Amino acid sequence: MLAQLLAFKDVMIGTQTQDKSHAIYGWAVSSENGRSPLFSQELFAKLLCLERKRAERSRKPFALMLIDASKPFRTDRGTGVYSRLLLALSASTRETDLWGWYKEGAVIGVIFTEIGSVDANSLRDTIMSKVQSALQTNLRHDQIEDILISFHVFPDDPGPHNGNGGPPETRLHLYPDLQAQNDTKRDAKLIKRGIDIAGSLAALILLAPLFLLIAVAIKLTSQGPVLFKQKRVGQYGEWFTFLKFRSMYTNNDDTSHREYLRKLISGKDDCRRGNGNGHVYKLKDDPRITPLGRFLRKTSLDELPQFFNVLRGEMSLVGPRPPIPYETEVYEIWHRRRFFEVKPGITGLWQISGRSKLKFDEMVRLDIKYATEWSLALDLKILLATPRVVLFGEGAY
Repeated sequence: MLAQLLAFKDVMIGTQTQDKSHAIYGWAVSSENGRSPLFSQELFAKLLCLERKRAERSRKPFALMLIDASKPFRTDRGTGVYSRLLLALSASTRETDLWGWYKEGAVIGVIFTEIGSVDANSLRDTIMSKVQSALQTNLRHDQIEDILISFHVFPDDPGPHNGNGGPPETRLHLYPDLQAQNDTKRDAKLIKRGIDIAGSLAALILLAPLFLLIAVAIKLTSQGPVLFKQKRVGQYGEWFTFLKFRSMYTNNDDTSHREYLRKLISGKDDCRRGNGNGHVYKLKDDPRITPLGRFLRKTSLDELPQFFNVLRGEMSLVGPRPPIPYETEVYEIWHRRRFFEVKPGITGLWQISGRSKLKFDEMVRLDIKYATEWSLALDLKILLATPRVVLFGEGAY
């Protein structure tokens, strides 16, 4: 399927290249009669999605430039802003770059394919300089002032402190297809959120005595706080404070865990630890864990405070597990889809499919499968299967 889409994209590039040459000679002026060298909004979103998939496989980044000319399009409709803007793009972009309506009639998008290993900031400055120069040649000063240009590189830093300092909403510009999917599933998403609120509230109220018992046991058996707080990466790469009952000694060194995760994600064989029932892909016999903590982890009782995360909207009852920021530093590009496309959850598809017995890539593929096939029925199926996994402690360490 991907090969067919790539072939289709090559045809589109060839077609648009011809259109660009026409634009240079004034062909774009006839756009008012229905002829335009820009891909439609729907097709451009598909090409952008395809370019992300290509970048995931090739590891060659690309850039997206968005030109918001909604104001001059609206106020200077009769002055040829559109055709002059296309002339400016023709003079400042390559023939292999893709033009399209990011937002029909308002925002033009340009995909700069395979930009290589060039520094993102240097690339942005170079392209912006060319575009600004071309705009000054083809448009009036007051028209240029009304045009907003933004620049986005894929992949970017998934954390909140990314290279351009942009918030998570900024990174969403690279995912118009996700926004369209969310719009089509808006009602189902609202129901899912309602279930999250009702379920987390019920759990917090009904399990309040157990919360108190665990808190007392933690204070009596080791020094330190009852709750363990840690930064995790949520949907769209936004960080949040993740809550668990503390199962480790305080002031411990996470070096061994960092190294373990690096080997785990890279698929190193020395990361495997047999238990008589195959290989377990989780750090066992961790000296940082307290005796009580081992019991809490085995029974998944350490996870209970995450109902507060669900209630606050940072997590869902069902979804991929939220990764630790230093874990994402060694991710392959395609691994990032597990935390970007859906909200993280307390339980999920990989948790009921083997948990720590699975290889890391298998876990990620299950998380991505959940994201692409999500439905309320799938959530219900996972929720019903979770008690059995917890009861028998399958894959829990």
